[in-house]
Amino acid sequence: MSTTAGKTVVVGVDGSDSSLNAVRTAAAEAARRGRTLHVVHAFVWPMLRVPVGPPPGGPAEGGLRNQAERVLADAVTQAEAAAPGITVTGRIVEGQPAAVLLGQSRDADLLVLGDRGLGGFAGLLVGSVAIQVAEYAQCPVLITRGAPRTTGPVVVGVDGSTRSAVAVAFAAEEAVLRGVELVAVHTYRQPTSLGPGDMLPLVYDVEALRVEEGQVLAEAVAGLADRYPDLRVVQRLVQGRAASTLIEESATAQLVVVGARGRGGFTGLLLGSVSQSVLHHGDCPVVIVRHQN
Repeated sequence: MSTTAGKTVVVGVDGSDSSLNAVRTAAAEAARRGRTLHVVHAFVWPMLRVPVGPPPGGPAEGGLRNQAERVLADAVTQAEAAAPGITVTGRIVEGQPAAVLLGQSRDADLLVLGDRGLGGFAGLLVGSVAIQVAEYAQCPVLITRGAPRTTGPVVVGVDGSTRSAVAVAFAAEEAVLRGVELVAVHTYRQPTSLGPGDMLPLVYDVEALRVEEGQVLAEAVAGLADRYPDLRVVQRLVQGRAASTLIEESATAQLVVVGARGRGGFTGLLLGSVSQSVLHHGDCPVVIVRHQN
């Protein structure tokens, strides 16, 4: 495995049901990887100059600081129950949630979050903290959304880009750790312009295009058999839209893995349109893998 020695699995908690689901998922990931699980609660109130101790005349166990301690203790207890035998640590860190979690990502093997926390707006499919962390984290980010499953494959989106190659490597490891098959999905459509001055053919060979795109898929998974001889890899070539295809695959998958941005992405976007669509509409947990230089 390519996981880095000494690194941990980190999970962010805020007391919401979504974050407690993330805790259980993170505990399972830590157990698979033989890692310590580090539970983190971001405590923003001191930055806002809000009193955090027990209110005057109130119970000694009152106040925002004690509430944060209870949130953390409950999460640690649930993690230990979900994966007996793993080492679980907990810490309250002062700061904005996204900033705290991004700081934790520097030393993490994997960062796990719920799709929406206590501060989420009803109209948002995925919370703003999860989006910010997925955009900027320095490790893979697993967002626990959709239906948790112990059956089904690990699915990875392939487009031939460098980021896609990193996603394939991560997905292969996950499939091996989970003891399931890896489904590598590559979609294609008719030739499209990739930039100004890009000339499109007036006529193109449909079969030749399919062969060419099939080669992109085959090259993306080449070498996995040598590295993981027991891993079954299914190559799925689909003519259609990448986002809708991966969302459809998520209905029976236990995990979908995508690169942060593919070869068709705009330079200013840290999360591509496909990654964002799967993150918002996928029906199982989603991992966003960013390329690291």
